[in-house]
Amino acid sequence: MPLRLVKRGNTWHAHGAVDRRRIRQSLGTRDRAEAEALLAELEVRLRRRRQFGEEAVRTFEEAALSYLEADGEPRFVASLLKHFKGRTLGSIRPEEIRQAARALYPGARPATWNRQALVPARAVVNHAAGLGWCQPIAVRMFPVERARRTTVDRDWIDAFLARCDADGLPHLAAAVLFMHQTGARVSEACRVMPEHLDLGRRQVALERTQTGGWSVRHISQELMVRLANLPLEDGRPVFGYASRFGLSRRMVAVCRRAGIDYVPTHQAGRHSFATNALAMGADLRQVMDAGDWKSARLVLETYARSREAGRAVAALFDRAAQRATTTDDEEETLGGKKT
Repeated sequence: MPLRLVKRGNTWHAHGAVDRRRIRQSLGTRDRAEAEALLAELEVRLRRRRQFGEEAVRTFEEAALSYLEADGEPRFVASLLKHFKGRTLGSIRPEEIRQAARALYPGARPATWNRQALVPARAVVNHAAGLGWCQPIAVRMFPVERARRTTVDRDWIDAFLARCDADGLPHLAAAVLFMHQTGARVSEACRVMPEHLDLGRRQVALERTQTGGWSVRHISQELMVRLANLPLEDGRPVFGYASRFGLSRRMVAVCRRAGIDYVPTHQAGRHSFATNALAMGADLRQVMDAGDWKSARLVLETYARSREAGRAVAALFDRAAQRATTTDDEEETLGGKKT
């Protein structure tokens, strides 16, 4: 039985059957002309679904709405909705999503295209795929060149601490040393309260920024002494800064007066911690546990930077050759002639 218009109250409804599927559906309008157009569109959609499947009729808007109702990340979805308005899921190709990124954010960098277009678009379509509305989609990410981050060495730290001491800034000195020697993030350092310190055990309980919960950071004798000499107050942060912004601004001024390059908190702290610890001989597992990293790949690719790598490796071969020579000499001494 073909679809027909039926008026219930003031609203038009579609009644009938398409491919033996019974239809009873409100068209949401009181205007008969509009209702006739909607009825024809509905019949076409239902027949296309029967012939070609859900992806031929389900739209990007439907997928996005379902994705958001399932607590999907809402950022950047609105722009994609405007761009793919009216498009069925089956008609969207991976390269079109890449083109959408360039169109929505002209002049932006590849990292922005990936984060604000490719990732959310892929999430919406693959959410729909999980509902059986379409096939999963794989979108080739734009290549992103990793920026080389500056690290600081002990000379930089000594110059920074000396300037803080001269300027009467013990909280700032302790904060930067804490980040540098524990790998703590600046936001984590700003949340350290007096009750989180256990100086007898040289431990600090740290509230994680990324994953929630708590971790324990073990501190050096040098840092313990600085923390012990801070004037602490209940209810006030140990390092005296309520947010990273105030701490960073003060760091800029201290670096200028000390005559050293300003290095942002993450690079002077967490980044330098991993790089320096590995250079001093700590193994990867120790660095991961001490800095609370879960991914070895992240530490190696993002934080680990080898200084004088070629010279260090050559020295290893020198030591190996020296040990071999020493062993030969010992055998000759103990066993007579060498064979």
